[in-house]
Amino acid sequence: MNPLPAPQLQLIGTELAVAWRDGSESYFSLELLRRACPCATCGGEADVLGRIEIPVNELTEKSFELTGYEFVGGYGWQPTWGDGHRTGIYSWDFLKRLDQAQAGS
Repeated sequence: MNPLPAPQLQLIGTELAVAWRDGSESYFSLELLRRACPCATCGGEADVLGRIEIPVNELTEKSFELTGYEFVGGYGWQPTWGDGHRTGIYSWDFLKRLDQAQAGS
């Protein structure tokens, strides 16, 4: 069984457009995506007692520039940002939830 193809991505100015397999589309500002980075460096990670310590991240204008990306299997998308950050993997489910959250605001 072949996995479904990944959604199509297109950079439009300072936004990322996502064309989903169901025909719907989402638009994300690059700043929103960078600030929502799901990696442990950006969001923190729990210690053995479940406490989450979130590191201080100094973001600059370069932090919001998308310089490249890779697809991670059929799972998601891994961007490279202008400040060199590239450890965040945005699952397709995470992006769908992020889109729903911004639609609700």
